[in-house]
Amino acid sequence: MRRFLQRCPAIGAAFFFFIGISMASAAPVPAPLTPHDTLLLQRIAAYMNDISTMTADFQQIAGSGAVSTGQVWVSRPGRMRFAYNPPDPIVLLADATSVYYFDKQLDQVSKYDLRQTPAWFFLRDPISFGGDVTVTQFQEVGNVMRVSVVETAEPDAGSLTLVFTENPLALRQWIVVDQQGKTTTVSLSGLRFGVALDPRLFQYQSLFAGSNR
Repeated sequence: MRRFLQRCPAIGAAFFFFIGISMASAAPVPAPLTPHDTLLLQRIAAYMNDISTMTADFQQIAGSGAVSTGQVWVSRPGRMRFAYNPPDPIVLLADATSVYYFDKQLDQVSKYDLRQTPAWFFLRDPISFGGDVTVTQFQEVGNVMRVSVVETAEPDAGSLTLVFTENPLALRQWIVVDQQGKTTTVSLSGLRFGVALDPRLFQYQSLFAGSNR
């Protein structure tokens, strides 16, 4: 999860990009977890692994305070599409191997390795809270659970925090903090699971539907 937003506007920070510069990193400090915490993390991982398809509306708040909205479609493993509402001309697409950042206004596409983005944590199969990621914070307050993770090998590249309601268990928000400490928060609403999605949503050529290409 590194080397991303150097050439992309801040709008692309939703779930796909960290600003990162490879450097030596100290080992991350794992959060002290009680047996109860561990059981809750196992429950969260099981919930996320059970997601095959998902759609939702989102609201994104950048560190600058800029607000964007749009829709997200997910087909696990590996596939996700973000479409921002006007006036933002951006579509973000993950096709299981790469992430494409398409600026419709400029008619330009940038390509990145999916495995080097925070989205890979959510799109991989299976999801777990160990090994190549380290849980650095876990909180349970009332009906809300927050879990923060970093890449074990490069903890200074940035962090991802996932926010869930506990009853019913549901993903409500994620927060990306890049290497420079800039925060982007994405809140979800209108979540639907197990819906039939057109595979073409996650194909590269779908980015240009309606264009002159």
